[in-house]
Amino acid sequence: MVRKAVIPVAGLGTRVLPASKAIPKEMLPVVDKPAIQLVIEEAVQAGIKEIILVTRSGKEAIENHFDKHYEIEAELARKGKTAILESVQDILPSDVTLMAIRQPEAKGLGHAVLCAEAAVGNEPFAVLLPDVLVDCDDGETHDLSQMITNFNADNSTQVMVERVADEDISKYGIADCSDDPAAGSSASVKGFVEKPAADAAPSNLAVVGRYVFPARIMELLKDTPPGAGDEIQLTDAMDTLLKEQQMSVYRMSGQTFDCGNKAGYVEAVLNYALKHPETKEHTRALMKKLSV
Repeated sequence: MVRKAVIPVAGLGTRVLPASKAIPKEMLPVVDKPAIQLVIEEAVQAGIKEIILVTRSGKEAIENHFDKHYEIEAELARKGKTAILESVQDILPSDVTLMAIRQPEAKGLGHAVLCAEAAVGNEPFAVLLPDVLVDCDDGETHDLSQMITNFNADNSTQVMVERVADEDISKYGIADCSDDPAAGSSASVKGFVEKPAADAAPSNLAVVGRYVFPARIMELLKDTPPGAGDEIQLTDAMDTLLKEQQMSVYRMSGQTFDCGNKAGYVEAVLNYALKHPETKEHTRALMKKLSV
């Protein structure tokens, strides 16, 4: 059973500077919640019970957000602000644990995942990249939950993908699979092509930033030499794993928002503002006004 999730949060956030100069990019607010809270809520909704943050110095605000804040809670209780108090107290369910592990050097995504090896142990685990928000609220399927269900059924690695426009294919890792899965379903994958030209791409299915791995990936990461950018690349270990066992892509049914860049962050804020009971009407009116 998949009970653990690794979330690498050690990045510098250069694509959203200067906002991320003093504040971790993962703490940028999406209406009234930092982006990292939405990512962890996604994991918890999928049944994850242990969250492992791979972090670095200067990112303590992320851990602090999920800790108790006695002064704020006491003041809210004194003033009778029950709803706000509950929103602060219930950030992390009581049956979910969160730990932080340092990545001492920036050696790539594969190295960041490997830093969590001791905490993961000999168990399968999910990896969620915090730049990407996945909103499943409007669909019947919770995408990460379905990926975990699929993994539990046959122990094959699951990689979330979504269709992208032809002009965006060259920005992503693209899946090479024989079948075109319907939204909410999986298909066996032959491999991945990194940022191909649209006319040379094997499909229009781009890797989103959600994975479910067997523990074996950690052993492979330890033996993976530095690749692109002289960093240990997760995709290189995945290529090796694919030679050993079946791997599947899961085509998501929700929406994604890349909060690692300014345009994607604005889209995410608007999306969640249109759903929040305190902001939806104002946001709708503002968007109507700006469209004139």
